[in-house]
Amino acid sequence: MQNQILSHLEIQQKITRLAHQIHENCFEEKTIYLAGITGNGFELAKKFKLILEQISDLEIIAFEILINKEEPWAHPILLETDEQKMKNGFIILIDDVLNSGKTMQYALNRLLQSPTKAIKTVALVDRTHRRYPIKADFVGIGLSTTLKERVQVDLNESQSKAFLL
Repeated sequence: MQNQILSHLEIQQKITRLAHQIHENCFEEKTIYLAGITGNGFELAKKFKLILEQISDLEIIAFEILINKEEPWAHPILLETDEQKMKNGFIILIDDVLNSGKTMQYALNRLLQSPTKAIKTVALVDRTHRRYPIKADFVGIGLSTTLKERVQVDLNESQSKAFLL
């Protein structure tokens, strides 16, 4: 059974609010890197980039982190950007749903293989079932769910929505 937890309008409002929070947190930077975890994390990074370019003079570089979400240790985690340019950069790590923290923790470990100025984390939906020591600095919505429930986010351009399954 599906229960809609976020409508298209609510998702758009949360994305806009999160982009403004990101800007408020790093307005003194010249460049920020939006690291979107493969799939919806990268889609969110692209949406944040569009908004941030409208509200700031920051140079925004969005890139994808290619990671196997089920078994992140099974394959190398790749960054779709020039890592040399990203050294000592201000990085925003983005995913749609933060549940156990596994995917975000492995992505964070990969980002920490090079020196960084700061890394902040963003989750559109934050659940409370952590198995890894990770937290979201910026959250669209926080949910208390059971372990058996699952959150699915559809970022369709015209009718995005989030469901509790």
